[in-house]
Amino acid sequence: MTPHAPFTVRRLADVPPDVLLRLMRSHEKQVSGVATWTREDVLLELGHPGRTDDDGWCLTGFGEDVLGSATVTARGDVLHVLLTVLPGRHGPSAARRLLSLALDRADALAARHGRRYAVTVGGVLSGDPVLPPVLREAGFSPGLTAGQYAIDLTAPPLPPLLPDGGALRPAGPGDVATLHTLHRRSRTRGAGAEDAAVFRACFDRLRESGGAALQLEVSGRPAGHVLGRVDSLGNGRVTDLAVDPAFRGLGIGYALLTAGLAELRARGAVGALVTLDTDDPYDPEALGRILTVRSVRSVTRFHGEAG
Repeated sequence: MTPHAPFTVRRLADVPPDVLLRLMRSHEKQVSGVATWTREDVLLELGHPGRTDDDGWCLTGFGEDVLGSATVTARGDVLHVLLTVLPGRHGPSAARRLLSLALDRADALAARHGRRYAVTVGGVLSGDPVLPPVLREAGFSPGLTAGQYAIDLTAPPLPPLLPDGGALRPAGPGDVATLHTLHRRSRTRGAGAEDAAVFRACFDRLRESGGAALQLEVSGRPAGHVLGRVDSLGNGRVTDLAVDPAFRGLGIGYALLTAGLAELRARGAVGALVTLDTDDPYDPEALGRILTVRSVRSVTRFHGEAG
């Protein structure tokens, strides 16, 4: 029997970002063979609007080796947990300890605000040997699975094919309420649907970092949007792609995706990471015909409750 590991819990606020970055990239590499996390991703995760220093932990073991981390982010009536644990001898024990910290925090927030929260653990990579069994043991069930596509942007993507009456334009601060409405309508389930103040704060942070925001309208009506950013190393990421359900089936998702990737390329990106839910009407084979896909992997979101 594997002995219980003597873990030390530290607040993420007290851990250098580069330590967390090494953890995230090492975990990705071991599980999927491809590491995509960047320092900018870590800084954005740590500085998410509304999160406090009490909403994140890092677990160390022998020799101060970092074994895992967890963060909790409130999004409306959902608490989203990002849980990362390195595979290995002490992986399951580390995952249980971090999940316990996250659920204790969820219970504390529920008691403080007088309401019950749903809890999701997102971004669980396909092939992760640790998290799925620990989450099921704790009563969580798998939900949406998304495909993560690494897109090569060294060659320009095909130009967007807009529907009749369609027009693309940059989105600015005056469009945030519309973008938030589109964001909520496009996500009937899952980890989206932040409240308006958090969505605005994220949008403002995107603009301050030089990110891209495009809105697509059909006959003057907002039909969808795409948001993205590029880091200092030329890594692009589509951070939000939303299509109003009333306009689905018109190719708007593909139009937004290709337009957003072209905008990221114009801002210096040599590649981009795109995450698409399997519930969205995208054909992976068709995606490969219009874009240069370097790699694909799957991530799953698990659902549970606090208390």
